[in-house]
Amino acid sequence: MAALDDVREIALSLPEAFEKANGQRAGVGWRTSNGLFVWERGPSKADLASLASLGREWPAGPVVGVRTDGLEGKEALLGAFPGVFFTIPHFDGYPAVLVRLDAIDVDQLREVVTDAWLVKAPRRLAKDWLDAHPAVEG
Repeated sequence: MAALDDVREIALSLPEAFEKANGQRAGVGWRTSNGLFVWERGPSKADLASLASLGREWPAGPVVGVRTDGLEGKEALLGAFPGVFFTIPHFDGYPAVLVRLDAIDVDQLREVVTDAWLVKAPRRLAKDWLDAHPAVEG
């Protein structure tokens, strides 16, 4: 089981990543100069209503949003790990998934946060990082 502190540690270990408070929502997100790659995500009233209309509920534990490498990457995670990753109608057509921190281990969290960082890192920085970490597939 992972915690928000694990997200913070992983995200900030990546080159040129920084933490910033989310503007409209409580919580924080982690960014590169190209944008957000992982963020705290609680439900809005609209999220709760749309989930209720689908007969679903927001999970009880902490949740983060994570960018994916396109919609195919999103669908792959949702299909392979339905107990860990989920989505909501607000994210339809958007390349990101929501992660139940209480259902993911730290190694898998490190993988998805790193993959999200690779999506949002400046191209040259991502290439240099991958060259220095040949065991990691981007």
